[in-house]
Amino acid sequence: MITVHNLTKNYSGTTVLNIENLSIAKGQSFGLVGNNGAGKTTFFSLLLDLIEPSTGQIMNQDVPVHTSEAWKPFTSAFLDESFLIGYLTPEEYFYFIGELRQQNKADIDAFLANYAEFFNGEILESKKYIRDFSKGNMKKIGIIGALIGKPEVIILDEPFANLDPTTVNRLKKIIQQLAEDPTVTILVSSHDLAHTVDVCKRIVVLQKGSVVKDLEASPDTLQELEAFFAV
Repeated sequence: MITVHNLTKNYSGTTVLNIENLSIAKGQSFGLVGNNGAGKTTFFSLLLDLIEPSTGQIMNQDVPVHTSEAWKPFTSAFLDESFLIGYLTPEEYFYFIGELRQQNKADIDAFLANYAEFFNGEILESKKYIRDFSKGNMKKIGIIGALIGKPEVIILDEPFANLDPTTVNRLKKIIQQLAEDPTVTILVSSHDLAHTVDVCKRIVVLQKGSVVKDLEASPDTLQELEAFFAV
């Protein structure tokens, strides 16, 4: 379980995130939506200890994120291209992540074979450095890299952006399959309401850094969200 208590982040006197209490159950597929500047990426950055909170704390499976590193072995994420290593080939990058996750090359090769359709023949054996791929293909590399080693908490920021429709549908299937595992907690942020509702069983709306809606996904959720953002 992930729990948040009195979490705030301030920049130059302006509060960009203010979440008093929030709990995300183990095994939950959790969607975070909101307009630009709502605080989605700030929340994920705090959850990954990339920035320090102004107040409060986040607990990831009873581990305080900002004062311990014990959460790192079971947590993985892809937020943006800064998580990649541009001078490596995709294979070199995947093997590097595998070493961090105690996986050998054979393990990684077997793992990558499961995502041949998602890669669509554009990633592996290309003999290209990651920096030379399109943004969409870099995203593919980062997302699959985040799945190596069977992490229990997976955090994906805007995973559907820059992907073509076929790849989006393939990615949604991957996330939906992961969400079937009761030991895996998936957190997804996105501007795309329909895609988020398709892959998440719970949707939280952030507005100006605060939680304004917390919905269990239902057949009416998309319509409710669209009505909210239409105002």
